[in-house]
Amino acid sequence: MKELDWANLPFGYMKTDYNVRIYYRNGQWGETEVCSEETIPMHMAATCLHYGQEAFEGLKAFRGKDGQIRVFRPEENAARLQSTCRGILMPELPTERFVEAVKKVVKLNERFIPPYESGASLYIRPLLVGTGAQVGVHPAKEYLFIIFVTPVGPYFKGGFSTNPYVIIREYDRAAPLGTGIYKVGGNYAASLRANKKAHDLGYACEFYLDAKEKKYIDECGAANFFGIKNNTYITPLSTSILPSITNKSLMQLAEDMGMKVERRPVPEEELSTFEEAGACGTAAVISPIERIDDVENGHSYVIAKDGKPGSICTKLYNKLRAIQYGDEPDVHGWVTIVD
Repeated sequence: MKELDWANLPFGYMKTDYNVRIYYRNGQWGETEVCSEETIPMHMAATCLHYGQEAFEGLKAFRGKDGQIRVFRPEENAARLQSTCRGILMPELPTERFVEAVKKVVKLNERFIPPYESGASLYIRPLLVGTGAQVGVHPAKEYLFIIFVTPVGPYFKGGFSTNPYVIIREYDRAAPLGTGIYKVGGNYAASLRANKKAHDLGYACEFYLDAKEKKYIDECGAANFFGIKNNTYITPLSTSILPSITNKSLMQLAEDMGMKVERRPVPEEELSTFEEAGACGTAAVISPIERIDDVENGHSYVIAKDGKPGSICTKLYNKLRAIQYGDEPDVHGWVTIVD
């Protein structure tokens, strides 16, 4: 393989050497298989194609200064996938099988893990799809779990810098008691039009209000929201928000730093009171928010007055990344070493 330009990798797909697959047939999971094919042979009546029986996860592997390879909180991704499986009636893959498959695919593609301090990482994409043929609206009897990996650069081109966001009112990402808490592709399909509109207007991403009353901040299209004020880390509580593993980790780090943590409904007008705010997720870790515009109502909530990331966002971002890369002690047992 020709040497990759690690410092200028896009956040996109690149072919790597291997993926791993586990088939579910006759009521049980099979052995973990290694594959070099990028395609999936699939029945045209597979439930994932007709009824949206599919789920995915996203996590990362990092190469540390010490040369060790670390994966961040894979057990949490396994648990979230299991929650999604319960939500859309798919068989749950046991946590130990999930973690074993993650470690295997990372090790098999070790040469694609970017070097320390390159600003890049190895993105890990687990995927579970209903492959059994079904014409009536019923769960499949057969499934395929697959994990592929790809080296990626920063999610936003500017890396850790502030971005403008816009509230989009005319579309909802998920219903209050729908699939918003599950990581299913349909939620992301539902966000495409709003995301395109946000980009067309010159914003980094869209922000959704709660679908029921349009009063409270829900989340960004692909990330959770948090705000900082009065030494308190505040993040929305809602029945339609995906539980972010990054957000969960940041809440713990905020507590470690002596901050209070609140999970509660966040009214739109409260945006004007935040000293700092960010969108957080696996891809970007933290994207500090410069401002959130409510174009429809003529409001602009400017959060980063000087246009720069705030001190607490910066501290949280640096702390989380230091743990991921092994530069600081992993006191919470979040990191899995791949031997």
